[in-house]
Amino acid sequence: MKQAFFITGTDTNVGKTYVACKLIQQYVEQGYKVIGMKPVAAGCELVEGKWVNEDVLKLEQASNVSALRELINPYSFKEAIAPHIAAEKAGVEIKIEVIQQAFDALATMADIAIVEGAGGFLVPLNEKESVADLAAALNIPIILVVGMKLGCINHTLLTVEAIKARNLTLHGWVANQTEPSMPCYDENVATIIQKLRMDCLASYLYSL
Repeated sequence: MKQAFFITGTDTNVGKTYVACKLIQQYVEQGYKVIGMKPVAAGCELVEGKWVNEDVLKLEQASNVSALRELINPYSFKEAIAPHIAAEKAGVEIKIEVIQQAFDALATMADIAIVEGAGGFLVPLNEKESVADLAAALNIPIILVVGMKLGCINHTLLTVEAIKARNLTLHGWVANQTEPSMPCYDENVATIIQKLRMDCLASYLYSL
């Protein structure tokens, strides 16, 4: 595998899947073998007799490498609730080592792997570990999807502070305008650029 990225967000429903698919598609167009991964998904629909998460389906459709869904999505839960709560209700414990093994297997199949986290960066996965611990275990560069709405500057800076506290690499950030009528959008983007000292990789309008 040549490269991998971990897609996280300032919150849930900020467009992580959309950005992950866009990134996959760009690499596919450049001729790379690319696969998407969503280690933990909560919220499924019945598709051809199997409970499947919509985000997982989108990642599979964007990818040009096929793999067992158990590798692409090791943990999937029916209810669209916090992962650790969904796991507890299902009588399952989310284990980072299981996800790591699945990631390592996928890495042998592709040039590039795009891993999408669940919710925000500090969402719990079990009693002791969070999405942040998963990102630290995989130890791949992070792309932060910022839900551009009132409060986004604070959410962004807090998330980046948590990333840096774990000595992880922030590769870049993407602005996704989740409130189409957000006032002072350009000014908010400019403030985040100035505070992070990092240009915005891409800007989207309400793409969830």
